[in-house]
Amino acid sequence: MRIVQMLAVGAPAAVFLVVGAAWWLAPAFIAPKFGVTLQDGVGLSTQVGNLGAFFLTLGGCMATALVTGNRLWFRPALMLVGGTAFGRIIAWAVHGAAFASDMVAVEVLVAVLLVFSISADLKGSTSAEPPPKLV
Repeated sequence: MRIVQMLAVGAPAAVFLVVGAAWWLAPAFIAPKFGVTLQDGVGLSTQVGNLGAFFLTLGGCMATALVTGNRLWFRPALMLVGGTAFGRIIAWAVHGAAFASDMVAVEVLVAVLLVFSISADLKGSTSAEPPPKLV
């Protein structure tokens, strides 16, 4: 089961890391794949900086959870990908954006994988570990 989870979560994590790097290194290549027209000046800086950091953080959190076995790292990834799907639905329902059904479907699928991964024991034991103390 651990190998299945590593592949099911590791594959999207790797894709997110590559997409984040592409935003930083080759934005003209990756932007059209998201239906984005690159801006100039501060707009371009915002697109490259924000989208690169978003995808690198998303993939990095997922990879960190898999490598360390600490499920807590799946939570920020879940918030990012779930929030993105929700934001796309708001853009469609409230602001007249085209409904990006293929993107929302991927985001919901990854969110479901993350929910299952949060509840699964990554170390292979059947006992539930207590949540870490923050202070």
